[in-house]
Amino acid sequence: MSEFSTADLEQLSAKGISRETVESQLERFRIGFPYLTIDSPSSVGSGILPVDDEMTASCLSRWQTFLDDNGDVLKFVPASGAASRMFKALFAFVNGDDAQPAPGSPVAELVSRIGDFAFYGQLKDATERLYNATPEQLADQGRYKELVGAIILPEGLNYGSLPKALLTFHRYDDSVRTALEEQLAEGAQTAASKDGVVKLHFTVSSNHRKLFEEKLAEAVPAMEKCYGVRYEISLSEQKPSTDTIAVTPDNALFRDDAGRLVFRPGGHGALIENLNDINASVVFIKNIDNIVGDAHRADTIRYKKFIGGLLLLVRDRIEALIAALASDPTDEVLDSATQFVEQILFVSCPELHQSTPAERRDLLIKILDRPLRVCGMVRNEGEPGGGPYNAYSSDGRMIAPQILESTQIDMSKPENVEMMKGAGYFNPVDLVCYLKHVDGRSYDLKKYVDPATGFISEKSLGGRELRALELPGLWNGSMSNWNTVFVEVPESTFNPVKTVNDLLRPAHQ
Repeated sequence: MSEFSTADLEQLSAKGISRETVESQLERFRIGFPYLTIDSPSSVGSGILPVDDEMTASCLSRWQTFLDDNGDVLKFVPASGAASRMFKALFAFVNGDDAQPAPGSPVAELVSRIGDFAFYGQLKDATERLYNATPEQLADQGRYKELVGAIILPEGLNYGSLPKALLTFHRYDDSVRTALEEQLAEGAQTAASKDGVVKLHFTVSSNHRKLFEEKLAEAVPAMEKCYGVRYEISLSEQKPSTDTIAVTPDNALFRDDAGRLVFRPGGHGALIENLNDINASVVFIKNIDNIVGDAHRADTIRYKKFIGGLLLLVRDRIEALIAALASDPTDEVLDSATQFVEQILFVSCPELHQSTPAERRDLLIKILDRPLRVCGMVRNEGEPGGGPYNAYSSDGRMIAPQILESTQIDMSKPENVEMMKGAGYFNPVDLVCYLKHVDGRSYDLKKYVDPATGFISEKSLGGRELRALELPGLWNGSMSNWNTVFVEVPESTFNPVKTVNDLLRPAHQ
């Protein structure tokens, strides 16, 4: 047990963190996190559900029926992160010694195509206000630092400190739109009920919440008029109780200059708490920056509806099987449920074939009665990395589809390296979830987290090194014990903006 002062315990209480939770985190620093055992990378027919045209049509029809029945659906968008990493190259240039960008560098590309960015008009206003010159005039005069600084620094657009959601992403004939507004548009085109209601939830940081509220107050009326819908929008912040304790390199409690314990945000896995507070049956999850404009959205709309319909068809079958298993099921029912578990959910559990009928029935119900997600997967044409794998559960009792990050895979094992090289898909973070029991009660999502799937990272504070603990990722360990269906979606549905120059790609022009 670690030594905590009265002030420490008061600090824990104020954050809503128990002493037991911190002790558990300290133990995790000491022993580390185990790697997951991989059976194989997911592929079509082995972890990824094969789909033909007939099934696609059935999925699209099921989704439309759900919307026509005013189905309970919400779009959940993690949007709390700042955009600073988008502008890493720009900050390096502004703070560096070079007076002009190196030929072929990201900054050189940005300068040469400055007029192609949707935020150009706002930038032009900023440079004329600050320097009485257009961006092109600054470039012609060799004043590159002023030009680039006007994008990222507080006196200009301040894009280096804003959340991605509030950056201008796309240009239209008579307007521009932020990533936030494009998420509103996508919601209107994929998840509007028969009554025209579109529900969205954004997770935000406390220091940006007011900016979100102001932008929504401005944007929502215009977007409602554009798409003929009515938005119901809610916001939440990452809970202080999900922060994790920081330690020194030798795993002692890390304290600031005032002697107080230091905590750090637990990563996007902390948002399982926010998702758990959502009262909706069907929830889409998609990152804030994976968004395109109206002209490029046809595939996104089609496949969003497709994965929604597939979720409902799988859920329909689960409900029917649970009902059939509830009484005294025949061997035929047991076999049908086992076949579904193995061939649709791709869960392999030897106990299903080594137990009595009563034990088999109970195990099948336990497997089926879990939160459900359908995840779109894109073919991996680039470097191997995190994505869909068939992995063993922590207790080794079953193999099931999991979304793994490379940090969860033991790269010292040659067989794992070979499996990663052979991985044919990666995870674009485009998923839809069913979050309620058959009787309508919401699942307690915290019960389905695998706590052994976080990781430890090395950070610093005030020039001092520290170790930080990341909670199990939202779509990784936080959903380890869910039922999962992977399905292939086209690359055209995956258009993230990780650097500012990604906005120059055709999908964002």
